[in-house]
Amino acid sequence: MSIKTATVNGVATIEIARPEKKNALTRDMYQAMADALVAANADKAVRAVLIQGQPTIFTSGNDLEDFMGSPPRDEDAPVFQFMRALLACEKPVVAAVNGAAIGIGTTMLLHCDFVYVADDARLAMPFVSLGLVPEFGSSLAVPALMGMRRAAEKLMLGDPFTGEQAVECGIANAVLPAAEVAPHARRVAERFSRLAPSAVRETKRLMRRVSNEQIAEAIRTEAEIFGARLRSPEAMEAFQAFFQKRAPDFSKFD
Repeated sequence: MSIKTATVNGVATIEIARPEKKNALTRDMYQAMADALVAANADKAVRAVLIQGQPTIFTSGNDLEDFMGSPPRDEDAPVFQFMRALLACEKPVVAAVNGAAIGIGTTMLLHCDFVYVADDARLAMPFVSLGLVPEFGSSLAVPALMGMRRAAEKLMLGDPFTGEQAVECGIANAVLPAAEVAPHARRVAERFSRLAPSAVRETKRLMRRVSNEQIAEAIRTEAEIFGARLRSPEAMEAFQAFFQKRAPDFSKFD
């Protein structure tokens, strides 16, 4: 298993720990993260959740070999369990991002309450380059955060962006030197051990009561289209090109 969990000082930490594969996420890792979020939400000793990667990388997104071998086919797929668990978490969720955060590595940040990124962070949502469409409600959340013009750059062109740009766009709270990201995120998470827990939960619920309903509907719509796109000729070409280490050729498609 490449997900590490621990609860210390009221903070349940979920650590993506597969650096040899650039922290690429498998279905088992999604299941572990979903289970950890559900457990943290139910544990009265937990006041906040911290999601972090490794000092050099947050996550490169889906492990494509694992993903293509076991694509998500219904709402019970581990990736959708993870999405629902993160949306349903009543406690504050803090993310610490070092290095690359690709695909769902970026879209999961949209649903965290606090996001701190390193000055070397590189975020991207390159779904179209894989013949796919946005996921995790990003087709709704990204335009809402940064406007249609910049959202088109991020979602339609898949342009990568820096930690500073993530702050400017509203995805992150602050940029910090790489070595300070995880300690700072932990300090923020630990502050909730000194605050009234039910007041914190109710405040989060009030802040998100409308957007969570809309995001849940967006996820369902995206999932339907995403599933169809996985079987599309464009996606097949993109995945073959990835494994063959070449650029995809979309010139034959219309």
